Amino acid sequence: DGGGDGDGGVGSLFGKGSGPKADPQYKEVMVRFRRLNDRYEKGCMKAEESLRDIRLDVVGTMKEIKEAAEKEAKKKKEQEETNQKELEKRVKSDIERGIPTQTIRQNYRPVVFYIEFDGDVMVSKMELLRKQVSLVVNLAKPGHDRCCISLTSSGGSVVHYGLAASHLARIRKAGIFLTVCVDSIAASGGYMMASVADTICAAPFAIVGSIGVVTTIPNIQRFLNEHKIDAYLMTAGKHKRTIDLVGDVTEEGKAKLSEELDDIHIAFKDHIALARPRLRDTIEEVGTGEAWLAVQAKEKGLVDEIMTSDEYLESVCEEFDIIEILEKMEKKQFGDQFNSSIMGRVVDKLQSTLETPAKSNMPMAII
Repeated sequence: DGGGDGDGGVGSLFGKGSGPKADPQYKEVMVRFRRLNDRYEKGCMKAEESLRDIRLDVVGTMKEIKEAAEKEAKKKKEQEETNQKELEKRVKSDIERGIPTQTIRQNYRPVVFYIEFDGDVMVSKMELLRKQVSLVVNLAKPGHDRCCISLTSSGGSVVHYGLAASHLARIRKAGIFLTVCVDSIAASGGYMMASVADTICAAPFAIVGSIGVVTTIPNIQRFLNEHKIDAYLMTAGKHKRTIDLVGDVTEEGKAKLSEELDDIHIAFKDHIALARPRLRDTIEEVGTGEAWLAVQAKEKGLVDEIMTSDEYLESVCEEFDIIEILEKMEKKQFGDQFNSSIMGRVVDKLQSTLETPAKSNMPMAII
């Protein structure tokens, strides 16, 4: 791991220090860097060496093979020395022209910032995603460095996935080429996020699409009536409630809720068409709520390349440094973990007891 604990004026950005004093419950998300090139370069080299050691080498003792191997090694070394001299010459020229050393470093070794996103219904890792995106926007050189996000999500809350997609849009707005890789699923809200990318890569059998909206609202009003239980729902505003847990279900309320879902669906399709102009003419065909395998989705324009995340990273590891931005987890003692678990259950119990009816009855649209 490199850079995760370094100083140099970026401590607060990495979560060092205490959170806002006004909120004692606030806990800053901490992140760290990890270079992944060794996973794809040295890992393969070591595997080749191990394979060579155990294979039966029927030509290894031949004089011609030994001489050819020596020539190959000598030629490789000479080429490396030539490349190093050329690099030194260019760097000296850049220094003489007054180019800052930080810019020189960036110019000669671009970076692919790598982020893994595994989304749940409410995007519980939103704060982590926000910080990861902020780091990419502030550290990457537009038009030079890149960003790759390995995305896994079957969707969730409209407002939360809308915000998550907006965070990814910040990367493109900053002029940084964004690639989203889908190894298993990017459906509904997950595809809302993926569509923001310049390029979408997906494994052949990954699930992609599901451009639609759904909501489920149980209603126990008839049960209450049968048991002669009165439940009062007081509202101000004609459409403050359409369908909820205890109120009467009316045709007007159902029509209004359906209208609201249609409005969200239209906004969803507009977002996809804006993010991927190639879908503007076919958005009504693909925006039906259906999901497809990636090989089918590519034909419909929802995916650009059939490729796993590992394939993509292997394809760029020679030209780019692959730097993963991931959460830095604190190591806890057993006693701390035990006490934290008990306190968490107590807090959850108090929160569920104190939750207001208005909040608990609020319908949530899922994309």
